[in-house]
Amino acid sequence: MIEIKKQSLSETFSIYFDKRMLKILLLGAISGFPWVLIGSSLSLWLKEDGLSRSTIGWAGLIFGVYAFNYLWAPLVDRVQVPFITKKVGHRRAWIVLMQLTILLSLILWSTINPTENLALVITVGLVIAIASATQDITVDALRIEQIGENEGKSMAAGAAMAVVGWWSGYKLGGVLSLFSAEFLQNLGYENYWQFTFLILGILIILMNIGLMFVNETDNSNRYQKQKENDELISNKFNKLNLLTKIFSWIGGTVCGPIVSFFKKNGFSIAIGILGFVFLFKVGEAFLGRMSIIFYKEIGFSKSDIAIYSKTLGWITTVIFTLLGGLFVIRSGVLKAMFLAGIIMACTNLLFSVLAWSDKSELLFAVAVIFDDIAAAFATVAFVAFISLLVDRAYTATQYALLASIGTAGRTTLASSSGALVDWLNGDWGTFFILTALMVIPSLIILWIMRNKIQLSEK
Repeated sequence: MIEIKKQSLSETFSIYFDKRMLKILLLGAISGFPWVLIGSSLSLWLKEDGLSRSTIGWAGLIFGVYAFNYLWAPLVDRVQVPFITKKVGHRRAWIVLMQLTILLSLILWSTINPTENLALVITVGLVIAIASATQDITVDALRIEQIGENEGKSMAAGAAMAVVGWWSGYKLGGVLSLFSAEFLQNLGYENYWQFTFLILGILIILMNIGLMFVNETDNSNRYQKQKENDELISNKFNKLNLLTKIFSWIGGTVCGPIVSFFKKNGFSIAIGILGFVFLFKVGEAFLGRMSIIFYKEIGFSKSDIAIYSKTLGWITTVIFTLLGGLFVIRSGVLKAMFLAGIIMACTNLLFSVLAWSDKSELLFAVAVIFDDIAAAFATVAFVAFISLLVDRAYTATQYALLASIGTAGRTTLASSSGALVDWLNGDWGTFFILTALMVIPSLIILWIMRNKIQLSEK
């Protein structure tokens, strides 16, 4: 059962000054930054090397790994990283290992020409995506474990701070990426994107230094609960030997989190939740996948995109994410999701107006602002919702399962976004109208099961 109680404005904002929120902010930034690399940076890199919209769109399939990270989440939840775990702790060890993988991938990218070796570029992008999806498992678990189980208000505020951190890593990383690329291009460097990736690698090093200030909680209770579940499974066997112990461990690791989720919520409600989570942000993903290509095609430069979409977008996102957290706490998750769905659809229609109008910086700014407002409200509600659903015995696995199902809708379906624009012969206005309609199925599901989801909102 989810408990989010109403409180005064002063009480709500005081939660944001909890020192734990600063740590959650950093964790969010660590999670959001890799999306800059395999999202806007990779897309624009391929675009400026002459590749088609369809190719760029299908390259986005590498995001699909986020939809399946729950498959190895149980291992990340339980298996320790040799040597590093003893030095920095279980959760941080996995993050450090994945950050090093991303850093090495950026160094490799800096040596590749996309037109000559597209397959290798995409392969390295896939490695970054896998490392990012893997670290997200631990980042989300570590973020949730910063807050006590019965601190519903702090969990909602933490969700807001995690979103602020994610967008800070994504937006500010994008600003650095775009400005660096344009600056190096203007200086006459032919491989300006390759040099940019080396610059971005410096951010990874700095974030890992900051990670050392994020403390891990005592894992003894979690280990004890996992051990008890393993024993319940092992008791089903008549004889205990090495083979049955292995089966017990695998059963407790893989099946335990899933059984726990369905048992806690009930089968019909659990299925409804999964369906809603899968569809909720599909339309937003279609828009997001092609947005930077759209901006480029209607005449905006990299610096224009950096200023309006990244810098202005980051400021808007921070403000409205914090306000969104306040809205979730005071009005509840369901109302926040309905509102976010409506705003997302309206925002996509604004992009249609932008597409059918002459180049307008004012209209561009308005569209970006409303897009970030919608994303802020939607993400805060979504993160708070699934964060409060997880069983602390399987924090990483259950959160990864729910988050990956949401990612599956956004990444696998949205990979066809470029092909859809090409099929429409570059009619961006119609494309954005179709993306606005994509939110309707999820809102219908939410409306149908609104009275079946038991929420205690006080």
